[in-house]
Amino acid sequence: MYPQQIIDALRHVRYPGTGKDLIESGMLEDDIRISGFEVSFSLIFPKDNDPFIKSVLKASEVALQTYIDPNVVANIHPKYRVENLKPSIESSKINAKHIIAIHSGKGGVGKSTVTANLAVALAQAGYRVGLLDADIHGPSMPKMFHTEECRPYSVEENGRTLIEPIEQYGVKMLSIGFFVNPEQAVIWRGGMASNAIKQLIEDAHWGELDYFLIDLPPGTSDIHLTLISELQLTGVIVVTTPQPVALVDARKGVEMFRNEKVNVPILGLIENMAWFTPAELPNNKYYIFGKDGGKALAEELQIPLLGQIPLVQSIREGGDDGTPIALQIGHPAAEAFNTICRALQN
Repeated sequence: MYPQQIIDALRHVRYPGTGKDLIESGMLEDDIRISGFEVSFSLIFPKDNDPFIKSVLKASEVALQTYIDPNVVANIHPKYRVENLKPSIESSKINAKHIIAIHSGKGGVGKSTVTANLAVALAQAGYRVGLLDADIHGPSMPKMFHTEECRPYSVEENGRTLIEPIEQYGVKMLSIGFFVNPEQAVIWRGGMASNAIKQLIEDAHWGELDYFLIDLPPGTSDIHLTLISELQLTGVIVVTTPQPVALVDARKGVEMFRNEKVNVPILGLIENMAWFTPAELPNNKYYIFGKDGGKALAEELQIPLLGQIPLVQSIREGGDDGTPIALQIGHPAAEAFNTICRALQN
């Protein structure tokens, strides 16, 4: 066995964050050591909380055994590009194991509905969950959590006055919707909106969290750049419908986060409104917006398809009533969100 064999084998392993193979991504460290069928080397990841570390290490071991010899024993060590890590709010303000942004290229694909149900599903699974509604111009979380009349209050901690998030269904939540008149439009320039988001993060009493979810505005804006530069994101989830016009914008979103100047891992894609199922015909599927468009896009971009959510009346009703469908344990739609949560935990 010689080093070039190892390099060639690792060309068959793709890093999900970029969609490129490990060699093309420049992840193989120049420290290969070979002794008989034992080999050791290092793979360089962007950061120490990279969500793909375990899966990439395992895939690399399998590749060596598949393309070189089944008896290969691999000792693969992860390293991190520490110099690329940015000072982040996470280290001093957000005490969360995972910080995940939920993004959509365009409005109307159900991103906020997906975010609300994911947050509830994670909380019901026993995790400590925080949720930031970062859609300044169209905040919807207060209605989706039936907390429109709630107003956060302040608490004192270590000499600082902090905003206490609203807690509902086990989820700690903040939204600009708690601080403005819901009947008036929020007409702010980009800088004002970004500063408001930073305050909801920095000056809030979030406590210790397992998951901190961020419901991003649709498209791209100053808010996206602010969160990317200020927070060390674990990754981003892209939400789309199977409709071609939505897929075009979803593709742009993936490419934005993959851009070398942004470099945020894509945790996966969720295809929402994948099919319509009427309540009286629960076994029927009608592909109103097209069939498997999100699934095909995920395969093309080589990112995980986290799940396909049906278009059913109960999901819409749960959002409008402020009782997310994920609260209904055993409901088929609730199980769809639980499946996505399990995929995130792997």
